[in-house]
Amino acid sequence: MALNLQQKQAVVAEISAQVAQAQTIVLSEYRGIKVSDITKLRSQARQSGVYCHVLKNTLARRAVQGTPFEALAEKMAGPLMYTISADPIAAAKVVREFAKTNDKLVIKAGAMAGAVMSAEEVVTLASIPSRNELIARLMATMNAATSQFVRTLAALRDKKEAESAAV
Repeated sequence: MALNLQQKQAVVAEISAQVAQAQTIVLSEYRGIKVSDITKLRSQARQSGVYCHVLKNTLARRAVQGTPFEALAEKMAGPLMYTISADPIAAAKVVREFAKTNDKLVIKAGAMAGAVMSAEEVVTLASIPSRNELIARLMATMNAATSQFVRTLAALRDKKEAESAAV
């Protein structure tokens, strides 16, 4: 179905709004994937706060013009799904997790803060723990250190009390 000029402008405006808030864009080829599987991917993306859309490459190129993602335009060829997120890792994680279960989804490229990434770099980015995971790890470490400190103080107190009682 061909889009008229107003529809194309609306699509470019919608994508431009997403790109303006984005920290990461991941391009993946979806050739041969069932519609039901793409629906599952979109659902997973939505739950992670990631925008996932199949677009005409010419419209996507217009949407990234004048943005830090402009260099990604040269990678926009073939049937691509665009995954865009304000979280620097979320888009890569969503696509990578789906690609693990569906080998027809092929990560082609990505971009982050003006730097174009290869497919391998996108996979590496996806392996980095998310912000929430890192905060949870930090809190667990701080909690363990605090409880050890409290146990040490309690042991010192008990030792001092035992020495006072013995005298």
